[in-house]
Amino acid sequence: MPSTSAKDGTSLHYRVVGDGPRTVVLVHGWMVSGAVWDSLVERLDLTGLRLVIPDMRGTGKSDRPKTGYGLETLASDVLAVVDASGAHRFTLVGHSMGGQLVQWVASEVPDRVDGVVALNTVPATGLPLPPDAAGLFRTSGSSREQKQTILGLACKQLSPESLESLLKDSMDVSPECIEQVYDAWTTGGFAEKLAAIAAPTLVVATDDAFLPPAFLRQAVVAPIRRARLTYLPGPGHYPQVERPEETAALVSAFLAGSATA
Repeated sequence: MPSTSAKDGTSLHYRVVGDGPRTVVLVHGWMVSGAVWDSLVERLDLTGLRLVIPDMRGTGKSDRPKTGYGLETLASDVLAVVDASGAHRFTLVGHSMGGQLVQWVASEVPDRVDGVVALNTVPATGLPLPPDAAGLFRTSGSSREQKQTILGLACKQLSPESLESLLKDSMDVSPECIEQVYDAWTTGGFAEKLAAIAAPTLVVATDDAFLPPAFLRQAVVAPIRRARLTYLPGPGHYPQVERPEETAALVSAFLAGSATA
């Protein structure tokens, strides 16, 4: 499986699935690796597509540096993987904090991005949590119990098998990554960049208690020129795991509709 080096030398692992002419980059969020996309990938129609799925630093098979987990660095890592994959133009699909990263990348290289899908995305302004939740999330690095509590709060339709899969993946993420990436996504701080996003953008909302549809409409859809919101009732924060069939259908429909946008 391929890998490349970030600007600071960190080794970044990624997978490539499919060999179509259109590159779609799947960017995962906090506390998990690129494996979080597996259920979705199994259900996507890959005709004409080439999926590039990074493990962000600190996760999966990528290196685990002790520092260097700011949003700017992580967005730069996404671009390093895209460049290594040989793609010039590409579509971005991001989940949660990965949604922040795809907003950053789409604003950084707008001429290269032909579409953006943001699933349950954290806004560019960040998402500060109440003190009790902040303590639970930020210190969960080595605690399976805390991560299980977080997933219990975040998800609504997670099967026992999917819960176990997410927990196993999350326990392989470095504690430094858990803590520092938490600080990064809760702080945000790049709302001024959103005006540069030129691509059609689909923001997917669910019954996520942390990121309700009305909030996403105001915080994410409103500042992005060509953004619209779609609502998938039922799942919580991980629709690609909780309801992969429906989520794959939404992504596929967007890709079909934005093919010539």
